[in-house]
Amino acid sequence: MRSTPTISRIALASVAIAGAAAVAPPATKQVVTGPVATYWMSAQTSSGMTMGGGAPSLSSMMGMGRGNVSKSLILQLGSARRPTGEPSAEHLPPAALKAGATLPLVTPRAQPRVETREEPGMPRSYEKPRGRMLIYWGCGERARPGQPMVFDFAKMAEGQIPAGYSQLMNSLQVSAMQPPSPSRHATYGEWPNEKTRTTVPGDGSLLGPHTIRGNYSPQMQFVMAQGQDFLPPVQMTTNRRNPTGSFQLGWQPVAGATGYMASTMGGGGANETFVIWSSSEVQSLLFALPDYLRPADVSRLLANKALMAPTQTSCAVPREVVEAAPQSMYQFVAWGGESNFTYPPRPADPKMAWNIEWTVKVRYRSATGGMLGMESPYGAGMGEDEADEAPADRGKPAKPAKKPKGSDLLRGLGVPIPGGL
Repeated sequence: MRSTPTISRIALASVAIAGAAAVAPPATKQVVTGPVATYWMSAQTSSGMTMGGGAPSLSSMMGMGRGNVSKSLILQLGSARRPTGEPSAEHLPPAALKAGATLPLVTPRAQPRVETREEPGMPRSYEKPRGRMLIYWGCGERARPGQPMVFDFAKMAEGQIPAGYSQLMNSLQVSAMQPPSPSRHATYGEWPNEKTRTTVPGDGSLLGPHTIRGNYSPQMQFVMAQGQDFLPPVQMTTNRRNPTGSFQLGWQPVAGATGYMASTMGGGGANETFVIWSSSEVQSLLFALPDYLRPADVSRLLANKALMAPTQTSCAVPREVVEAAPQSMYQFVAWGGESNFTYPPRPADPKMAWNIEWTVKVRYRSATGGMLGMESPYGAGMGEDEADEAPADRGKPAKPAKKPKGSDLLRGLGVPIPGGL
Protein backbone atom coordinates (compact mmCIF):
# COMPACT_ATOMS: atom_id res chain seq x y z
CA MET A 1 0.00 0.00 0.00
CA ARG A 2 1.36 3.36 -0.95
CA SER A 3 1.79 5.98 1.84
CA THR A 4 -0.07 9.19 1.48
CA PRO A 5 1.94 12.48 1.45
CA THR A 6 0.50 13.45 4.87
CA ILE A 7 1.57 10.17 6.51
CA SER A 8 5.02 10.47 4.93
CA ARG A 9 5.51 13.96 6.30
CA ILE A 10 4.48 12.82 9.79
CA ALA A 11 6.91 9.90 9.64
CA LEU A 12 9.76 12.13 8.49
CA ALA A 13 9.00 14.66 11.25
CA SER A 14 9.02 11.90 13.88
CA VAL A 15 12.41 10.68 12.69
CA ALA A 16 13.79 14.22 12.78
CA ILE A 17 12.53 14.80 16.33
CA ALA A 18 13.93 11.48 17.53
CA GLY A 19 17.28 12.27 15.92
CA ALA A 20 17.41 15.71 17.52
CA ALA A 21 16.63 14.23 20.93
CA ALA A 22 19.39 11.69 20.49
CA VAL A 23 22.03 14.34 19.84
CA ALA A 24 20.68 16.99 22.26
CA PRO A 25 23.26 17.96 24.92
CA PRO A 26 22.49 16.94 28.52
CA ALA A 27 20.88 19.54 30.78
CA THR A 28 23.40 21.73 32.59
CA LYS A 29 23.66 20.94 36.28
CA GLN A 30 24.15 24.06 38.36
CA VAL A 31 27.19 24.13 40.64
CA VAL A 32 26.21 24.91 44.25
CA THR A 33 28.66 25.72 47.04
CA GLY A 34 28.24 26.72 50.68
CA PRO A 35 26.69 28.01 52.75
CA VAL A 36 29.61 29.57 54.56
CA ALA A 37 27.41 30.29 57.60
CA THR A 38 24.14 28.83 58.88
CA TYR A 39 21.88 30.56 61.41
CA TRP A 40 18.89 29.05 63.22
CA MET A 41 16.28 30.84 65.30
CA SER A 42 13.97 28.65 67.43
CA ALA A 43 10.94 30.66 68.54
CA GLN A 44 8.56 29.32 71.18
CA THR A 45 5.45 30.78 72.78
CA SER A 46 4.51 29.29 76.16
CA SER A 47 1.62 29.59 78.57
CA GLY A 48 0.47 27.60 81.56
CA MET A 49 2.37 24.98 83.49
CA THR A 50 5.13 23.22 81.62
CA MET A 51 5.47 19.45 81.68
CA GLY A 52 9.27 19.48 81.77
CA GLY A 53 11.64 20.27 84.61
CA GLY A 54 9.74 18.53 87.38
CA ALA A 55 6.44 19.23 89.09
CA PRO A 56 4.86 22.68 88.75
CA SER A 57 5.33 25.02 91.70
CA LEU A 58 2.54 26.08 94.02
CA SER A 59 2.89 29.69 92.85
CA SER A 60 2.39 28.70 89.20
CA MET A 61 -0.84 26.93 90.18
CA MET A 62 -1.92 30.02 92.14
CA GLY A 63 -1.22 32.10 89.03
CA MET A 64 -3.63 30.10 86.90
CA GLY A 65 -6.22 32.21 85.19
CA ARG A 66 -3.97 35.24 84.68
CA GLY A 67 -3.24 34.13 81.14
CA ASN A 68 0.45 34.94 81.39
CA VAL A 69 2.43 34.32 78.21
CA SER A 70 6.18 33.95 77.84
CA LYS A 71 8.35 33.72 74.76
CA SER A 72 11.74 32.16 74.29
CA LEU A 73 14.24 32.49 71.48
CA ILE A 74 17.25 30.24 70.90
CA LEU A 75 19.85 31.61 68.45
CA GLN A 76 22.55 29.35 66.97
CA LEU A 77 25.22 30.46 64.50
CA GLY A 78 27.58 28.04 62.79
CA SER A 79 30.31 29.00 60.31
CA ALA A 80 33.01 27.29 58.27
CA ARG A 81 35.36 30.19 58.99
CA ARG A 82 37.72 30.53 61.93
CA PRO A 83 38.50 34.00 63.33
CA THR A 84 42.05 35.28 63.67
CA GLY A 85 41.43 36.07 67.34
CA GLU A 86 38.68 35.31 69.84
CA PRO A 87 35.33 34.59 68.11
CA SER A 88 32.83 37.41 68.36
CA ALA A 89 29.32 37.73 66.91
CA GLU A 90 26.04 39.45 67.70
CA HIS A 91 22.44 39.65 66.56
CA LEU A 92 20.92 43.11 66.17
CA PRO A 93 17.16 42.49 66.49
CA PRO A 94 14.28 44.84 65.68
CA ALA A 95 13.13 47.10 68.49
CA ALA A 96 9.83 45.18 68.54
CA LEU A 97 11.58 42.18 70.12
CA LYS A 98 12.10 44.24 73.29
CA ALA A 99 15.11 42.14 74.30
CA GLY A 100 17.80 44.80 73.99
CA ALA A 101 19.74 46.47 71.20
CA THR A 102 22.10 43.52 70.76
CA LEU A 103 22.07 39.81 71.55
CA PRO A 104 25.68 38.57 71.91
CA LEU A 105 26.31 35.15 70.34
CA VAL A 106 28.82 33.60 72.71
CA THR A 107 31.08 30.72 71.72
CA PRO A 108 30.96 28.17 74.56
CA ARG A 109 34.29 27.05 75.92
CA ALA A 110 35.09 23.39 75.53
CA GLN A 111 34.72 21.49 78.79
CA PRO A 112 37.51 19.06 79.74
CA ARG A 113 36.55 15.44 79.30
CA VAL A 114 36.36 13.39 82.46
CA GLU A 115 36.80 9.70 81.88
CA THR A 116 35.08 7.29 84.24
CA ARG A 117 35.77 3.61 84.56
CA GLU A 118 32.89 1.28 85.18
CA GLU A 119 33.45 -1.98 86.96
CA PRO A 120 32.01 -5.01 85.14
CA GLY A 121 28.93 -6.67 86.50
CA MET A 122 25.82 -5.37 88.24
CA PRO A 123 26.27 -2.12 90.19
CA ARG A 124 26.09 -2.52 93.95
CA SER A 125 23.22 -0.08 94.22
CA TYR A 126 21.14 -1.89 91.57
CA GLU A 127 17.52 -2.36 92.53
CA LYS A 128 15.10 -4.33 90.44
CA PRO A 129 12.69 -1.89 88.74
CA ARG A 130 9.14 -1.82 89.98
CA GLY A 131 5.83 -0.47 88.76
CA ARG A 132 4.10 -0.25 85.41
CA MET A 133 3.50 2.22 82.64
CA LEU A 134 0.17 2.22 80.81
CA ILE A 135 0.06 3.82 77.37
CA TYR A 136 -3.23 4.93 75.77
CA TRP A 137 -3.85 6.83 72.55
CA GLY A 138 -6.65 8.42 70.53
CA CYS A 139 -9.35 11.01 71.20
CA GLY A 140 -12.73 9.66 72.31
CA GLU A 141 -15.11 8.96 75.17
CA ARG A 142 -13.73 5.44 75.63
CA ALA A 143 -10.35 3.82 74.98
CA ARG A 144 -10.04 1.79 71.80
CA PRO A 145 -9.94 -2.03 71.90
CA GLY A 146 -6.49 -3.40 72.71
CA GLN A 147 -5.59 -0.57 75.07
CA PRO A 148 -3.61 0.08 77.16
CA MET A 149 -0.20 -1.21 76.22
CA VAL A 150 1.31 -2.29 79.53
CA PHE A 151 5.00 -1.98 80.39
CA ASP A 152 5.69 -4.04 83.50
CA PHE A 153 9.16 -2.87 84.49
CA ALA A 154 10.01 -5.93 86.58
CA LYS A 155 9.06 -8.30 83.76
CA MET A 156 10.96 -6.24 81.21
CA ALA A 157 14.05 -6.40 83.45
CA GLU A 158 13.80 -10.17 83.10
CA GLY A 159 13.61 -9.91 79.32
CA GLN A 160 9.84 -10.22 78.92
CA ILE A 161 9.14 -7.57 76.30
CA PRO A 162 5.47 -6.68 75.58
CA ALA A 163 4.07 -7.63 72.19
CA GLY A 164 4.23 -4.72 69.77
CA TYR A 165 7.05 -3.04 71.70
CA SER A 166 9.39 -2.63 68.73
CA GLN A 167 6.59 -1.29 66.54
CA LEU A 168 5.66 1.23 69.21
CA MET A 169 9.23 2.45 69.68
CA ASN A 170 9.77 2.92 65.95
CA SER A 171 6.27 4.00 64.91
CA LEU A 172 6.88 7.70 64.26
CA GLN A 173 10.25 7.56 62.49
CA VAL A 174 11.02 11.15 63.44
CA SER A 175 14.54 12.26 64.24
CA ALA A 176 15.48 15.52 65.89
CA MET A 177 16.50 18.37 63.61
CA GLN A 178 20.20 19.27 63.48
CA PRO A 179 20.79 22.97 64.19
CA PRO A 180 24.26 24.53 64.13
CA SER A 181 26.56 23.18 66.85
CA PRO A 182 30.22 23.24 67.92
CA SER A 183 30.68 19.69 66.61
CA ARG A 184 29.38 20.46 63.11
CA HIS A 185 31.00 23.84 62.48
CA ALA A 186 34.47 25.34 62.68
CA THR A 187 33.13 28.20 64.82
CA TYR A 188 29.87 28.41 66.74
CA GLY A 189 27.99 31.02 68.80
CA GLU A 190 24.69 30.96 70.71
CA TRP A 191 22.18 32.97 72.68
CA PRO A 192 20.99 32.77 75.47
CA ASN A 193 24.28 32.25 77.26
CA GLU A 194 26.04 32.88 80.55
CA LYS A 195 27.03 36.43 79.57
CA THR A 196 23.59 37.89 78.98
CA ARG A 197 20.56 38.05 81.26
CA THR A 198 18.03 39.48 78.82
CA THR A 199 14.84 37.62 77.92
CA VAL A 200 12.04 38.10 75.40
CA PRO A 201 8.88 39.56 77.00
CA GLY A 202 5.45 38.15 76.28
CA ASP A 203 4.68 40.98 73.85
CA GLY A 204 8.01 40.75 72.03
CA SER A 205 7.86 40.42 68.24
CA LEU A 206 10.22 39.15 65.55
CA LEU A 207 8.81 41.47 62.89
CA GLY A 208 11.26 43.91 61.37
CA PRO A 209 14.91 44.00 60.20
CA HIS A 210 17.52 41.63 61.63
CA THR A 211 21.30 41.83 61.31
CA ILE A 212 23.82 39.18 62.35
CA ARG A 213 27.47 40.15 62.23
CA GLY A 214 30.75 38.84 63.58
CA ASN A 215 34.38 38.10 62.83
CA TYR A 216 33.83 34.53 61.64
CA SER A 217 30.83 34.72 59.31
CA PRO A 218 29.43 36.90 56.52
CA GLN A 219 27.09 39.65 57.62
CA MET A 220 23.44 38.59 57.38
CA GLN A 221 20.55 40.98 56.85
CA PHE A 222 16.91 39.99 56.42
CA VAL A 223 13.43 41.26 57.29
CA MET A 224 10.74 39.28 59.09
CA ALA A 225 7.32 40.18 57.67
CA GLN A 226 3.73 39.39 58.64
CA GLY A 227 3.23 35.66 59.03
CA GLN A 228 6.81 35.15 60.25
CA ASP A 229 6.33 36.20 63.89
CA PHE A 230 6.05 34.03 67.02
CA LEU A 231 2.98 31.80 67.00
CA PRO A 232 0.13 33.12 69.16
CA PRO A 233 -0.34 31.52 72.60
CA VAL A 234 -2.56 28.46 72.82
CA GLN A 235 -5.93 29.45 74.24
CA MET A 236 -7.71 26.53 75.88
CA THR A 237 -11.48 26.96 75.84
CA THR A 238 -12.54 23.73 77.55
CA ASN A 239 -11.00 21.57 80.28
CA ARG A 240 -13.79 19.74 82.07
CA ARG A 241 -15.11 16.31 82.91
CA ASN A 242 -17.85 14.96 80.67
CA PRO A 243 -20.89 13.17 82.13
CA THR A 244 -19.47 9.96 80.66
CA GLY A 245 -16.33 10.24 82.80
CA SER A 246 -13.99 11.37 80.02
CA PHE A 247 -12.32 14.79 79.97
CA GLN A 248 -13.00 17.30 77.23
CA LEU A 249 -10.18 19.52 76.00
CA GLY A 250 -10.99 22.39 73.64
CA TRP A 251 -8.93 25.21 72.15
CA GLN A 252 -9.03 28.14 69.79
CA PRO A 253 -7.32 27.59 66.41
CA VAL A 254 -3.70 28.78 66.54
CA ALA A 255 -2.99 31.07 63.59
CA GLY A 256 -0.04 29.79 61.59
CA ALA A 257 -0.07 26.31 63.16
CA THR A 258 0.39 23.28 60.92
CA GLY A 259 -0.45 20.50 63.40
CA TYR A 260 -1.44 19.82 67.03
CA MET A 261 -0.72 17.28 69.74
CA ALA A 262 -2.35 16.75 73.14
CA SER A 263 -1.03 14.41 75.82
CA THR A 264 -1.49 13.64 79.50
CA MET A 265 0.72 12.12 82.17
CA GLY A 266 -0.28 11.03 85.64
CA GLY A 267 -0.29 8.22 88.15
CA GLY A 268 2.29 7.27 90.73
CA GLY A 269 1.18 6.44 94.25
CA ALA A 270 1.60 3.16 96.12
CA ASN A 271 1.13 1.00 93.02
CA GLU A 272 3.78 2.99 91.12
CA THR A 273 1.77 3.13 87.90
CA PHE A 274 2.48 5.78 85.29
CA VAL A 275 -0.33 6.55 82.85
CA ILE A 276 0.41 8.26 79.55
CA TRP A 277 -2.08 9.21 76.84
CA SER A 278 -1.72 11.05 73.54
CA SER A 279 -4.14 12.31 70.91
CA SER A 280 -2.55 10.18 68.18
CA GLU A 281 -5.02 8.03 66.26
CA VAL A 282 -2.27 5.44 65.79
CA GLN A 283 -0.32 3.56 68.44
CA SER A 284 2.79 5.67 69.09
CA LEU A 285 4.95 7.47 71.64
CA LEU A 286 3.70 10.84 70.44
CA PHE A 287 4.57 12.57 73.72
CA ALA A 288 8.27 11.88 73.05
CA LEU A 289 8.42 13.85 69.78
CA PRO A 290 11.24 16.42 69.48
CA ASP A 291 10.39 20.00 70.41
CA TYR A 292 10.60 21.11 66.76
CA LEU A 293 9.54 19.15 63.67
CA ARG A 294 10.44 19.42 60.00
CA PRO A 295 7.49 20.55 57.83
CA ALA A 296 7.81 17.26 55.92
CA ASP A 297 7.50 15.29 59.17
CA VAL A 298 4.43 17.29 60.18
CA SER A 299 2.81 16.57 56.82
CA ARG A 300 3.56 12.86 57.13
CA LEU A 301 2.30 12.65 60.72
CA LEU A 302 -0.88 14.46 59.70
CA ALA A 303 -1.39 12.01 56.84
CA ASN A 304 -1.13 8.97 59.13
CA LYS A 305 -3.27 10.70 61.80
CA ALA A 306 -0.57 10.83 64.45
CA LEU A 307 -1.04 14.63 64.70
CA MET A 308 -4.30 16.56 64.78
CA ALA A 309 -5.09 18.89 61.89
CA PRO A 310 -4.89 22.67 62.52
CA THR A 311 -8.66 22.85 61.92
CA GLN A 312 -9.44 20.55 64.87
CA THR A 313 -10.54 22.35 68.04
CA SER A 314 -11.41 19.62 70.56
CA CYS A 315 -10.38 16.18 71.80
CA ALA A 316 -11.73 13.94 74.56
CA VAL A 317 -9.39 12.13 76.94
CA PRO A 318 -10.92 8.64 77.32
CA ARG A 319 -12.64 7.64 80.54
CA GLU A 320 -10.21 4.76 81.14
CA VAL A 321 -7.28 7.19 81.19
CA VAL A 322 -9.01 9.44 83.72
CA GLU A 323 -9.91 6.49 85.94
CA ALA A 324 -6.36 5.14 85.86
CA ALA A 325 -4.83 8.55 86.69
CA PRO A 326 -7.40 10.99 88.14
CA GLN A 327 -4.69 13.60 88.84
CA SER A 328 -2.98 14.19 85.50
CA MET A 329 -1.20 17.01 83.79
CA TYR A 330 -1.93 17.74 80.17
CA GLN A 331 0.24 19.31 77.51
CA PHE A 332 -0.87 20.84 74.24
CA VAL A 333 1.59 21.69 71.45
CA ALA A 334 1.03 23.54 68.18
CA TRP A 335 3.79 23.28 65.60
CA GLY A 336 4.31 26.02 63.02
CA GLY A 337 6.04 26.11 59.66
CA GLU A 338 9.42 27.66 58.88
CA SER A 339 10.82 30.93 57.55
CA ASN A 340 13.92 30.46 55.39
CA PHE A 341 16.28 33.05 53.96
CA THR A 342 19.24 32.50 51.62
CA TYR A 343 21.85 34.89 50.24
CA PRO A 344 22.59 35.42 47.46
CA PRO A 345 19.46 34.34 45.58
CA ARG A 346 19.82 31.38 43.24
CA PRO A 347 20.89 32.47 39.74
CA ALA A 348 18.25 31.71 37.10
CA ASP A 349 20.95 30.68 34.63
CA PRO A 350 22.04 27.11 35.54
CA LYS A 351 25.43 27.81 33.94
CA MET A 352 26.17 30.29 36.74
CA ALA A 353 27.45 28.80 40.00
CA TRP A 354 25.38 29.43 43.12
CA ASN A 355 27.88 30.27 45.86
CA ILE A 356 25.74 30.51 49.00
CA GLU A 357 27.14 32.85 51.64
CA TRP A 358 24.55 32.26 54.35
CA THR A 359 21.20 30.70 55.18
CA VAL A 360 18.73 31.45 57.99
CA LYS A 361 16.05 29.11 59.32
CA VAL A 362 13.35 30.23 61.77
CA ARG A 363 11.17 27.49 63.31
CA TYR A 364 8.11 27.88 65.52
CA ARG A 365 6.05 26.16 68.22
CA SER A 366 3.48 27.19 70.82
CA ALA A 367 2.66 25.15 73.91
CA THR A 368 0.57 25.19 77.06
CA GLY A 369 -0.11 22.83 79.92
CA GLY A 370 -2.05 22.41 83.13
CA MET A 371 -3.98 20.04 85.32
CA LEU A 372 -6.99 18.23 83.91
CA GLY A 373 -10.09 19.94 85.24
CA MET A 374 -8.52 23.31 86.08
CA GLU A 375 -10.01 25.99 83.85
CA SER A 376 -8.02 29.05 82.79
CA PRO A 377 -7.72 31.29 79.70
CA TYR A 378 -4.46 29.70 78.54
CA GLY A 379 -4.78 26.32 80.24
CA ALA A 380 -2.77 27.53 83.26
CA GLY A 381 -0.66 30.61 83.89
CA MET A 382 2.73 31.21 85.45
CA GLY A 383 1.94 33.78 88.08
CA GLU A 384 3.90 36.74 89.31
CA ASP A 385 4.40 34.89 92.60
CA GLU A 386 6.84 32.63 90.76
CA ALA A 387 9.13 35.59 90.08
CA ASP A 388 8.82 36.81 93.67
CA GLU A 389 9.97 33.52 95.17
CA ALA A 390 13.35 33.64 93.34
CA PRO A 391 14.32 37.26 92.60
CA ALA A 392 17.94 36.32 91.94
CA ASP A 393 16.84 34.32 88.91
CA ARG A 394 14.78 37.11 87.45
CA GLY A 395 15.86 37.87 83.87
CA LYS A 396 18.07 34.81 83.51
CA PRO A 397 17.64 32.95 80.24
CA ALA A 398 15.88 29.65 80.77
CA LYS A 399 17.71 26.58 79.58
CA PRO A 400 15.55 24.66 77.12
CA ALA A 401 14.55 21.23 78.33
CA LYS A 402 15.63 18.41 76.06
CA LYS A 403 12.78 16.21 74.93
CA PRO A 404 13.72 12.55 75.43
CA LYS A 405 13.05 9.86 72.91
CA GLY A 406 10.65 7.12 73.95
CA SER A 407 13.55 4.77 74.61
CA ASP A 408 15.35 7.45 76.64
CA LEU A 409 12.28 7.90 78.82
CA LEU A 410 12.06 4.18 79.52
CA ARG A 411 15.78 4.02 80.29
CA GLY A 412 15.28 6.79 82.82
CA LEU A 413 12.64 4.65 84.52
CA GLY A 414 15.06 1.75 84.72
CA VAL A 415 13.51 -0.27 81.94
CA PRO A 416 15.97 -2.35 79.87
CA ILE A 417 15.89 -1.42 76.19
CA PRO A 418 16.57 -4.04 73.51
CA GLY A 419 19.46 -3.19 71.17
CA GLY A 420 18.72 -0.85 68.27
CA LEU A 421 15.88 1.05 69.96
